[in-house]
Amino acid sequence: MMPGGNIGWAVPRVSRIMVATPSKDQAEVILVGCGAPLRGMGWYHAVQMLGGECPTAKLCHIVEGWFMGGGASGPGGPEFAAFQEKTAADHGVQFHMSLADVPAKAEGVKRLALVSGRTADNPRLLGEAIAAGCTVIYLEKPGAPTVTELKAMKKQAADAGVTISMGYNKNVCKYVRKARDFAAATEGSHVTFVSNNTYKNTAEDLGECFERNAEGMLKNMAIHELALLASFYDVTVDNIASVEVDKDFSSLQTLKGPSGKDFTDFDKAKFTIKTKNGKAVSVQADRCGGDVSYAMVSGADAKELFRHSMPDDDDKANVAVLEAKYPGAMPYFFSQDPDYTTVKERVARLCLTGEEAKEVATIDIAIAALEVGEHLTPLMTKELS
Repeated sequence: MMPGGNIGWAVPRVSRIMVATPSKDQAEVILVGCGAPLRGMGWYHAVQMLGGECPTAKLCHIVEGWFMGGGASGPGGPEFAAFQEKTAADHGVQFHMSLADVPAKAEGVKRLALVSGRTADNPRLLGEAIAAGCTVIYLEKPGAPTVTELKAMKKQAADAGVTISMGYNKNVCKYVRKARDFAAATEGSHVTFVSNNTYKNTAEDLGECFERNAEGMLKNMAIHELALLASFYDVTVDNIASVEVDKDFSSLQTLKGPSGKDFTDFDKAKFTIKTKNGKAVSVQADRCGGDVSYAMVSGADAKELFRHSMPDDDDKANVAVLEAKYPGAMPYFFSQDPDYTTVKERVARLCLTGEEAKEVATIDIAIAALEVGEHLTPLMTKELS
């Protein structure tokens, strides 16, 4: 011992490994299916939570079997590895190959699974998320490939006392809310929801689109609008009184996909549904219509009275900021950024406190929307053939 009682050797420092844990005011989130940085919807969910944009949602675990396994050396693999290393180091997020590898839930913690992978995997992942102790499960649209699977998932969750929320973000969109409010205050008005996409109007581009989204427009691109109809206009298969197809606008094509196989789908579709309880609403979808979607309110004389678009001027300013922050990311992430945040925050609060997730679609809405899509597709195909 040195004079003064000091020990004459250095005490080694113990390095602490940061591990993400929720506070008492947060739900613990497991993200299932991150995807590639800048490309995957799961990745964008992750960066929003890591950035503190959803204060009640604490991202603690990421499950990514593909890029941590067979896809590690393929396209997007190195980018994911860099994201994994930085996210683990900066935020203490733990990465896993499967839900079974996630550590058991701590006492008193409310655990939420955000599932953002392949739709076909969702029935299996639901069971795994329940086994991992999740009490609320957020599924991206459409939830499952078929109505039969969605109904089975609903029962499985109900039997386990688990709530399913759906990522139908247009349910909380500003342009939808403003159009609904205007229509509610305008007697005799009619709402049309317009969804556009940015494919080139060529056989090659649309053929690739048709093959990649082989379930068809009404069960993919326009499923958001069908969820709006189910949520706010009482549209279910049993409550449909009539369907009027706009044959002048709508277009059905059979095109070859990259595989050389033929695929038949709508490149444009417009229809009006009237319900048995007296409501009417229209949907217009165009694969090649551009990057602006909107809701329009017309009067009894069919003249346009009101329109609100996504993105609007405020959204465009936010888009410019996000484009600079995440150069090269999918453009639709940015235009819908506030809505993704809103849905996640409301679902996280539901998980933590039981507070109703206002306007967020339920599994029942998902079932109704997919049933309507399955009902309309052959009906409209027949009318346009």
